[in-house]
Amino acid sequence: MTTTPFSQPSTLPHGLPPFADIRDEHFAPAFDEGMAEQRAEVANITRVRSMPTFENTMEPLERSGRILDRALHVFFNKSSSDSNDTTNALEEEYAPKFAAHNDAIRLDSQLYWRISTLWEGRESADWTPEQRYLVERWHTEMTLAGAGLDDEAKTKLSELNARLSTLTTRFEKNLLADTNELAVVIRDRAELDGLGDGEIASAAGAARERGIEDAWLVTLPLFTGHPWLASLTNREVRERIMTASRSRGIHGGEHDNREVLLEIVRLRAERAELLGFASHAAAVTADQTAKTPEAVAGMLERLAPAAARNARAEQEALEKQAGQPIAAHDWALFTEKVRAAEYDVDTAALRPWFEAEQVLRDGVFFAAGQVYGLTFEERPELQAYHPEARVFEVFEEDGSALGLYVLDLYTRDSKRGGAWMNPLISQSELLGIPTSIVVNNLNVPKPPAGSPTLLTLDEVNTLFHEFGHALHGLLAHVTYPRFSGTNVYRDFVEFPSQVNEMWMLWPEVLANYAKHVETGEPLDQGIVDRLHASEQFNEGFSTSEYLAAALLDQAWHRLSASEAASVTDVAAFEAAALAEVGLDNPAVPTRYSSTYFAHTFSGGYDAGYYSYIWSEVLDADAVEWFRESGGMTRANGDRFRAFVLGIGGSRDPLESYREFRGRPAELAPLLKRRGLE
Repeated sequence: MTTTPFSQPSTLPHGLPPFADIRDEHFAPAFDEGMAEQRAEVANITRVRSMPTFENTMEPLERSGRILDRALHVFFNKSSSDSNDTTNALEEEYAPKFAAHNDAIRLDSQLYWRISTLWEGRESADWTPEQRYLVERWHTEMTLAGAGLDDEAKTKLSELNARLSTLTTRFEKNLLADTNELAVVIRDRAELDGLGDGEIASAAGAARERGIEDAWLVTLPLFTGHPWLASLTNREVRERIMTASRSRGIHGGEHDNREVLLEIVRLRAERAELLGFASHAAAVTADQTAKTPEAVAGMLERLAPAAARNARAEQEALEKQAGQPIAAHDWALFTEKVRAAEYDVDTAALRPWFEAEQVLRDGVFFAAGQVYGLTFEERPELQAYHPEARVFEVFEEDGSALGLYVLDLYTRDSKRGGAWMNPLISQSELLGIPTSIVVNNLNVPKPPAGSPTLLTLDEVNTLFHEFGHALHGLLAHVTYPRFSGTNVYRDFVEFPSQVNEMWMLWPEVLANYAKHVETGEPLDQGIVDRLHASEQFNEGFSTSEYLAAALLDQAWHRLSASEAASVTDVAAFEAAALAEVGLDNPAVPTRYSSTYFAHTFSGGYDAGYYSYIWSEVLDADAVEWFRESGGMTRANGDRFRAFVLGIGGSRDPLESYREFRGRPAELAPLLKRRGLE
């Protein structure tokens, strides 16, 4: 085997990958070495002649694949945050190989027999609760993956999985390329009227990085639209930006995602049928807290009519302000005008109070210190995967080290859109890994050198949200790697991060970080009060655009195999799906249209985009508990850590939530929050 930087655990602090030594050419041999090693390790388990025990089956299975695990965590972080032609080609080449490798383990009949035998004897087994849950999860996942199928069906299943892995990778690469190509070039500075000097400078810098002189470049975020639509006064420019955003993946050429999407839908439905499910949504939700697509539909469809009515009322108010019909590219601008008129709040004008370093250190880190007792120390001598990524060491209240936190704040052409958290190293007692390393990626426009980074209110919220995922990854303490960090049900994983958003406007936290970047003046309490008063403002739009995307995701994935085979027109299907649930208002487009819906066609949220609002039921209920229980106290933080963050995926999350709250979560707090009572 070829030795690579992944062949042995890193000797750097907390096992930080040796990024100074890692080259693109190391990935392929590491993948090959890692897959071969894990196949041999699984073969050693299945060739054991004695009856299965936890010690001779589950423990070696959990120990397996360490080289591959180290290489994949580094690679997929790089391919999403700093991709290049080499990593793109590698991802396309290895996607079907990884799918085949996973199938070789998940569909292994002998391994399945051993785990099934353990599960059948669970009542007499002397296991810890975490061990019992580990056997349950492996048995359930292998069963649902098709381990019980006959050999012919398994062969077909593996072919489908391999093809799907190639298609989802292609969808993501097409989207990144199209997003870059459709960025809007502005030649006349006057057309940027309404933007601040920092935003204009960022657009000029983006153009220079592309080699475009005497121009400004408006790069596109992942979602429909653009934050700057709330400020730009030139309607034609706003329309150009909105049109570019909504054109991704549908304008023909090599990056058109329509045929890729249709094949993904057809193959997912075919795979679900092979596994004995009516649809891909049924197959996915069977192993989530929702359990059935009918449960998901029941919730989403209950919320949609009220959200649509609220959005129509908001539209009428905007049209009254504008004195004209409101199009999608007008909504954000006139929303801010109405917000200013009704609540005397101009969110764009608040950016000088949200300087990024203050938000990070005096807001995000401060809140984690107050609630969980954590402290953070920047380690500039530790090299991350990109010069803009910063490394912080995290410490417990008693001074013991908890791990490393990496922040990669700025947008760049090599980074996919959106914001996310990735683990690089995950704690596990079994593997002797005492701490974790997590990464947060955002896409904030980079200001010129020497200028402060001023965040929008939404970007501040995003940083608090993603840091909630980071806390989940850092604070989880488990025995088995299967349960490390955020390895929980997909429709539960957003809950801890949503709770962390609460601290953004919490009085002690806001007062600590929201200070004017030049004068140090705190944000006026009157403005804060008006921000709180306007919290439900525009919720009809926000809820409608989200629900439209969630229901669109369900519509694609609730198709049977025969129904999926008959769909040939992406736009027509999308229009019909949105009309059916009453969310087809042209002024309120879906947050993600099908051809740039990365969450569902390449991001692992297929039939699962509902997870955000499903988790928000728990979030709203938990926030209510914090308020009732004294708010920002160490005791409350310790309880939330004990029952949610600290357990990782090592027990049933809803059972744990019931213990935390003293009862199951209730829907009423969410309805109140979103104005949907």
